[in-house]
Amino acid sequence: MSRRALLQAVSAGALLLAAGCGRKKGPKVAAVPAGAVVLALGDSLTHGTGAAPDESYPAQLAQLSGWQVVNAGVPGDTSAQALERLPALLAEHAPRLVLVGIGGNDLLRRLPEDTTRANLRRICELARAAGAQVLLIAVPRPSVSAAFSGSLADHAMYAETADALSLPLHREGWSQVLADARLRSDQIHANAAGYRHFAERLAAAAREMGLR
Repeated sequence: MSRRALLQAVSAGALLLAAGCGRKKGPKVAAVPAGAVVLALGDSLTHGTGAAPDESYPAQLAQLSGWQVVNAGVPGDTSAQALERLPALLAEHAPRLVLVGIGGNDLLRRLPEDTTRANLRRICELARAAGAQVLLIAVPRPSVSAAFSGSLADHAMYAETADALSLPLHREGWSQVLADARLRSDQIHANAAGYRHFAERLAAAAREMGLR
């Protein structure tokens, strides 16, 4: 190898090393074993409105993961109502992992975003204080035109909250489902295929994060 080629190789290696050192690592997580209790906190999307009970995403996630997934989704719940329910749920189930997917009704009702953001953060903090890991699930920003055009985007508060608390975040799960008419039972709920799609992507994301 010529000196010039050697210098180029060394330079390229140094650049790759620098890129690797500068790559942002995800939040630290511990694997949740099969059979562990996982709490799915949310609203109608967690409850499974638009499909049979055994077709909800928590039910399908349990089949895919081997976890005991408790469906704590209540249709119509806001972040404040989910926060109010959470302490009793944590005491009853002692989950190893809490899946937090709440806030959609706040956004639909145009409740103050600062309040929703604060509730979301408090929910995550309470779950962690009880000894559970938290996986935050992003919710789309409501947009009728976006839904009809086949494109939805997560609300920024979910990424902001995940970054602030160093939490793993499941991105674009509901945004993809609710933007696809084939996966919806109506404009704001999934159908059985949509919940299956969401559960499969969530299970895959949990594996990539190291939760499975």
